[in-house]
Amino acid sequence: MKFHWGHGVFVALTIFIIFILSMIFFFPMGKQNSELITENYYEEELVYQDVIDAKNRTDKLAEKPHVELKKEGIFIMFPKEINNSNAKFNFYLYRTEDQNLDIKKDFQLMPDNTFTIPAKVLVKGSYTLKLKWHKDNLNYQRDYDIQWK
Repeated sequence: MKFHWGHGVFVALTIFIIFILSMIFFFPMGKQNSELITENYYEEELVYQDVIDAKNRTDKLAEKPHVELKKEGIFIMFPKEINNSNAKFNFYLYRTEDQNLDIKKDFQLMPDNTFTIPAKVLVKGSYTLKLKWHKDNLNYQRDYDIQWK
């Protein structure tokens, strides 16, 4: 039996079909869970200029909040001029893969201007921490990408 161009086309198509089927059944891309950061995505997008202004205002501060990862949890330190008497605080901790692991909370600073998100509420993986505060009728926001181990 001679090998001719018809056999070549058949072999090429067979290899191509096997390749496509292997991509469908063995490639794990479709098994990852991806969710929107928030349920009200479009409504929040309409007022995004306020977020931009809050971030720019934060960037102009001489001292900015500082975040450290410790075994006790996520440790947040605020500058001394920002305190419970002149500001209101909240944070949004968004879990990239699972909306059920998001944490949203208002909080008060400790006397040393710190706050800790306890390790017991965190699950290993990546988070986005949106730290927001309102001081002197102005909003401030700082975002941090966090890899909790």
